[in-house]
Amino acid sequence: MTARRAQEPSTPREALQAFTAYLRTGGHTLTRSRRLIAETLIRARGHLAAEDIVERLRRSGTPVSGATVYRTLLLMRASGCFDAHDFDQGRRLYEPMVGRAHHDHLYCITCGRVIEFSEEQIERLQDQIVRRHGFTAVYHSHKIFGYCRRCTPHAPAGSRHA
Repeated sequence: MTARRAQEPSTPREALQAFTAYLRTGGHTLTRSRRLIAETLIRARGHLAAEDIVERLRRSGTPVSGATVYRTLLLMRASGCFDAHDFDQGRRLYEPMVGRAHHDHLYCITCGRVIEFSEEQIERLQDQIVRRHGFTAVYHSHKIFGYCRRCTPHAPAGSRHA
């Protein structure tokens, strides 16, 4: 589960090229809208919701519909160059996986901050559990929900995990 994808791109340009190649194999083209949506997410180097992408493009003078963004995000995720996360807040957050190894997430339930982390001990333990159960893992997603450093003083009493 800790291995990187063999064809994972290492630069934003390579991510766009890989996405373009993926589109071609499915009989799609890299339209101007699709390119701008992909570039917006690649440049963000973080986690954006579809609505964030629409807003950023419109602010830059590029009119784009929410439907176009959602359809493009589905293609982007299917390409393997981008990932999506559901943090139980009613919206999915997307991130580029450009030249990045697997990582996990801490999610602040107060402010929505996403903190990425990698921990080899957790990965090894997951691998042991998978082997012990004779399970064939394809992928996994590890998310921890709580309060970031800025929001911890405002956390409800009794909510802190020891």
